[in-house]
Amino acid sequence: MNIIDLFAGCGGLSYGFIKNNFDVIKAVEFDPSIAKTYTMNHPKVNMIVDDIKNVDQAKVFRKGDADVIIGGPPCQGFSMAGARIRNGFIDDPRNYLFKHYFNVVKTVRPKVFIMENVKGIMTMQEGKIFSEILRIFSDEELLDGAPYTVYHRIVNAVDFGIPQKRERMIIIGTRKKEIDFETIWQKTKDEIENDYPSYFKPVTVADAISNLPHTTDDGIITNPEPQTEYQKFLSCNLATITNHTQTKHSKIAIKRMEKVGNGENFTVLDEKINSVHSGSYGRLCWEDQAPTITTRFDTPAGGRFIHPVENRTLSPREAARIQSFPDDFVFYGNKTSICKQIGNAVPPKISYFLARFVSNIIDKEE
Repeated sequence: MNIIDLFAGCGGLSYGFIKNNFDVIKAVEFDPSIAKTYTMNHPKVNMIVDDIKNVDQAKVFRKGDADVIIGGPPCQGFSMAGARIRNGFIDDPRNYLFKHYFNVVKTVRPKVFIMENVKGIMTMQEGKIFSEILRIFSDEELLDGAPYTVYHRIVNAVDFGIPQKRERMIIIGTRKKEIDFETIWQKTKDEIENDYPSYFKPVTVADAISNLPHTTDDGIITNPEPQTEYQKFLSCNLATITNHTQTKHSKIAIKRMEKVGNGENFTVLDEKINSVHSGSYGRLCWEDQAPTITTRFDTPAGGRFIHPVENRTLSPREAARIQSFPDDFVFYGNKTSICKQIGNAVPPKISYFLARFVSNIIDKEE
């Protein structure tokens, strides 16, 4: 089955579909350095490095190009201005990223589409934006008489055997009039558990990163022997793995980190820390899950990202492990770009589940 990945990022969402034998034929990513990581890890995919507005207007896609469209349009620009006029929402320029995602779905007419977004999208402007998104995909008029039946669910990475408390909204549309969503969801879970018995079992920070040695200047380390089920699941046969570098922290930052114990944060410091994050200068616990890995996991003030025993923030490889990326997935670009790639990605263990879930929906359709 053919896939188109819009807002592809480094390829976390594509990864699960490729592992499940889907054929990702095209991906769209605006940022060239992020697109490079995608292409280096998914070399068979035709990567289009451009703004989705240009891709949509250039008529790159045609009806029947793909069975499934995946991707999560960033929600920062969403607005309800003008939505009182019918369909004004989709014409508001601030909603253009969503509009072009919708246009590609309308053009291609996939059997299923998946939109991934932040949990907060449900409550933006008292839930009106979320309701409008769901309405538009099921509007016969807007979709030339062929609307989608739309389902949504909040998923937490912890429930997929990922050592991270990360909640996300998944919106799934199908051309079928109705599906037994809960039954197919459970069937998918049962099938994966049958193949990988420990897939959904709770995982801690220690389960994820405890076998990684000290960081190196170039990030290259000898591939460590996996000690836990989770480490075995993400392990590879390479002699070395990459991206295990650490941020060069200031002496002040290191002194602060030295005072913070496991599970503690800036509140134990005898000074005022200017940060919007309640978890600022927070240290991870080995036997707990991490909070959501964000694009600022390299910054002590960015949240609870200090290593459980070392006075430094997580390395990109550690953050990638906590996101469930396999050890042979390599991130390219400068430090800021790599942090953005990892922090914004859909965890591959969730995308693998979604790929199998979509397979089961399409099997039901056929």
